[in-house]
Amino acid sequence: MKENKLFQPVSVIKGIGEETQSLLNNIGVESVGDLLEYFPYRYEDYRLRDLADVKHEEKVTVEGKVYSEPSLTYYDRKKSRLTFRLIVGRYLINIVCFNRPYLKKKISIHLTVTVTGKWDLHRQTITVQELFFGSQQKNEIEPVYSVRGNLTVKAMRRFVQSALQEYINDVEETLPENLRKKYKLLTKQDALKGIHFPKNHDHLKQARRRFVYEEFLLFQLKMQALRKFTREHSKGIKHKKHEELLQKFISDLPFPLTGAQKRVVQEILSDLYSPYRMNRLLQGDVGSGKTVVAAIVMYAAVLSGYQAALMVPTEILAEQHADSLSSLFAKLPVEVALLTSSIKGKKRTQLLQRLEKGEVHIIVGTHALIQDDVHFHQLGLVITDEQHRFGVEQRRVLREKGEYPDVLFMTATPIPRTLAITTFGEMDVSVIDEMPVGRKKVETYWVKPNHLERILEFIEKEVRKGRQAYVICPLIEESDQLDVQNAIDVHSMLTHYYKGRFQIGLMHGRLSSDEKEEVMRAFTENKVQVLVSTTVVEVGVNVPNATVMVIYDAERFGLSQLHQLRGRVGRGNEQSYCILLADPKSETGKERMKIMTETNDGFVLSEKDLELRGPGDFFGKKQSGMPEFKIADVVHDYRALEVARSDAAILVNSPSFWKNDEYKPLREYLRNTGILNGDKLD
Repeated sequence: MKENKLFQPVSVIKGIGEETQSLLNNIGVESVGDLLEYFPYRYEDYRLRDLADVKHEEKVTVEGKVYSEPSLTYYDRKKSRLTFRLIVGRYLINIVCFNRPYLKKKISIHLTVTVTGKWDLHRQTITVQELFFGSQQKNEIEPVYSVRGNLTVKAMRRFVQSALQEYINDVEETLPENLRKKYKLLTKQDALKGIHFPKNHDHLKQARRRFVYEEFLLFQLKMQALRKFTREHSKGIKHKKHEELLQKFISDLPFPLTGAQKRVVQEILSDLYSPYRMNRLLQGDVGSGKTVVAAIVMYAAVLSGYQAALMVPTEILAEQHADSLSSLFAKLPVEVALLTSSIKGKKRTQLLQRLEKGEVHIIVGTHALIQDDVHFHQLGLVITDEQHRFGVEQRRVLREKGEYPDVLFMTATPIPRTLAITTFGEMDVSVIDEMPVGRKKVETYWVKPNHLERILEFIEKEVRKGRQAYVICPLIEESDQLDVQNAIDVHSMLTHYYKGRFQIGLMHGRLSSDEKEEVMRAFTENKVQVLVSTTVVEVGVNVPNATVMVIYDAERFGLSQLHQLRGRVGRGNEQSYCILLADPKSETGKERMKIMTETNDGFVLSEKDLELRGPGDFFGKKQSGMPEFKIADVVHDYRALEVARSDAAILVNSPSFWKNDEYKPLREYLRNTGILNGDKLD
């Protein structure tokens, strides 16, 4: 954009005085350029349509001849209702206008009028919102802008129209010609006209297509440049290869790796062996075997003379990981240790001394790992499990315990590819999308609450075989707002029902960490047979003996959360079951239950969840990290996102991008974001 004109304050536009300027400033429109890029959020459609194609209560515009004299009635003192009949094509319909008594004198038989309003199919009536005499005077499509205070949509249209007329020639192209030609995209000037005042629906579609691609390309350029510079500026460790020893370790594992595990191991190892610092996200569904992958790459770091740390969110999880790693390395000279807040006194002091001397090769722990008195001999690899459960600051502190260690984040929350690209765009993403052979699928059933008795009998049958069950509830205790079964009520009901036969545990977020650990330990050791809990058991707990998961009010959970909960069972050799207790009223709720019973694939579910809930809800608005796009939509425009990502990666890594004039506007954009100056580098 040419600086001189488009950076002028918006008050240079005719009709914008001080008061309007301040109203526009409040919605982020300060310059002429801002006004041109203040896009409509929807459009009014004034195309003339055949009533045969119009659904009940849809908004429609029709043109016709008046067939009857208008009739006017008053009610409620000053309110009025005017009705007349209109011939539209082969239909004779009723027209109703509220509070427009003046039209009575203007409307006469045989007059041509155009009306826009809501169509009542049953009464064959249009309730008028707008009425014109004669044929259609408006554009087919009119923009609707988001406005506040005394600003009106009509005024916004006028201001934007003036800005386009006067300054459109000052708008410079941002996209290089080769990309525009490749995808047959409109020029920026044409796209601006088309997004504000499209000639027709195709013009609008092409304008939108251009801006969707541009938004994604700019965002991905930022991500790819950040990734490139972070990589090139970050000193890393080039780990030494010990392929024979590593291969022997892999072939001695008690089970063969899946194809996906082998691929992911290679991706991570190539990062370890490069001189750059690894910054990778490893996604794998519940039970896909991420821990084994972590063990292999930690062993690679140990063989290279470094220590590895694995940080997990809970003590029980840390203990489980430490146990499984100790058994995997039992025959090798690899020292695995556990550090949690429960390890105190002399035992802790000795452990920290051995860690600092390098006698401990792999340490597994909770955030106890990031305390000030924890020092490593030579930390070369940091793995964070369920990384979204730790704050950015906690992850950074652990990373800084070593000299540029490689960093791997692991998550069992399948993130749809489009969200992984946008939210973790500056990271490399590896995906384990295949389950180990022989793992039994959890059978999932959707049951209405009136069959509760049968479910309780089923739990009893399983427990009598020596198995255990989870019962999950959405709330801790009675709530006025929501009629949902809460954990405390359910716990007392089950205690009464199974009295004297089984132990029923209770777990919820209001318990202290120690109390939670205690309840969980009792369940892990089968001292408690049925555990009633809120969603705090969602991540990572491994109780292979549990075969039943009952979820109360299942329609209140998102698909990804239901899938995480289902992943708590099916970890042993026995067949496991997930029972969704739900009576959803909405179509979305019913759809969710249906999808859950049809697939066990977390990635399929996460994509469906994204479609049903949208990106903000997927991560939870507050910590979503989702970029805000003006026009683009990561769910519906995901193909454009994939294309833009691939184009951005090619551009950033090609020397011509950094030299040629055609890419100057894109380089300027990167410079303005601060990435080229290193402002955004870690």
